[in-house]
Amino acid sequence: MFYVDYRNGVATLTMARAPVNAMSVEWIAAFHRELDRLAAASDWRLLHIRSAQKIFSAGADLAEVRARFEGTDGEREMVSYVEKLQALFARIEALSQITVAEIGGAALGGGFELTLACDFRVAAEEAKLGLPEVNLGLIPGAGGTQRLARLVGLGLATRLILGAEVVTGSEAAAIGMVQWAVARDALADAAQALVARLAKPSSAAQGATKACIQGAYKPGVDGFAAERKAVGAMMGVADTQARVTAFLAGQRH
Repeated sequence: MFYVDYRNGVATLTMARAPVNAMSVEWIAAFHRELDRLAAASDWRLLHIRSAQKIFSAGADLAEVRARFEGTDGEREMVSYVEKLQALFARIEALSQITVAEIGGAALGGGFELTLACDFRVAAEEAKLGLPEVNLGLIPGAGGTQRLARLVGLGLATRLILGAEVVTGSEAAAIGMVQWAVARDALADAAQALVARLAKPSSAAQGATKACIQGAYKPGVDGFAAERKAVGAMMGVADTQARVTAFLAGQRH
């Protein structure tokens, strides 16, 4: 379902469940196993998520959805499935490392919710993105209502979700759903250039800064206090000391 490549501090996780990377219960468990392996590794600082299929991910496994509706305990099973997806995406969002989603094809429903759990999204201009669940009488329950509203604002998220809008990568970039949109044939190179650039700064500083940014959306969190604490903590990091020393030495010339 997945394969992972480690190179130059970047862990590239490629989703490879043909044909559309459908998100089954087994798929969720397999993704967690990959994250477990990453947690045990030390040779990466950025997670790059992409797809080996033409579609990034079409979301929920329709065979499992059908079985839940036809079964006698479908409601409990559906809620359990959504809890599992929420937990997986929360785990991705909580990573201290930078995360990048490379969206080469359609990312719909749970597929787009996965990208929302990432720090950065770069999409093909032609890709189709959205949360169309209400067309089926469902809701985007794997964090979609929350993360998209935080990302683009309440008014726009309401329009997109309640209207079941599916937009192109170009349109998504224009309204802030993704940070970049490029031509499909240039996407792989653009994603590689992005992850290479993001892998250069201090990983400790990136992780601390990421936590501060996320704190801006958490009730009861004093973001300014978090910044002060993080600034102090960076003073004791060897990599920070080396970078600052090198910078100051260069300023003397």
